[in-house]
Amino acid sequence: MMNEIFPILKVDDLILRQIIIDDLPNIFSGLSNPAIIKYYGVSYNSLDETQEQMEWFAALEKDGTGVWWAIVNVENKMFLGAVGLNNLSQIHKKAEIGFWLLPAYWGKGVMKKAIELVCNYAFAELNLHRIEALVETENINSKKILIKSNFNYEGTMVDCEIKNGNFISLESYAKLH
Repeated sequence: MMNEIFPILKVDDLILRQIIIDDLPNIFSGLSNPAIIKYYGVSYNSLDETQEQMEWFAALEKDGTGVWWAIVNVENKMFLGAVGLNNLSQIHKKAEIGFWLLPAYWGKGVMKKAIELVCNYAFAELNLHRIEALVETENINSKKILIKSNFNYEGTMVDCEIKNGNFISLESYAKLH
């Protein structure tokens, strides 16, 4: 699927680089933050638990089923969040995009740039035709960023998953090459 060397993506003031073990505290900081996990599929209560997420990132790369990047500021190398592709299918030429950003960086255009870099990479280097995103109906911020990133709303899957004991609905968005 990918080159032997992990793809580093750059634009303006951002670098998307491989997630490394030193990022564990940052991943925990994000995936334990109530503002982020409110609409995110996983959350962790400790650094030890967060190791499971690190193993998931590594397995995606190893199995060729996805790739996730740390979003880092060029100047100070500050970790801002993560973005990536999973459920990658070369047969169907598609993948699902996921993303999260530490709240201190919300509303600054960071995620729009990161999503654009990932989509360009997916279309040009992975030869994908379709990038999908599934978003909880209540997640207004993620829906806005997808629309700003030229994803098209395709429909709502009503009561399709259970989260915290309640049914939730997911909206489907996609960007085609």
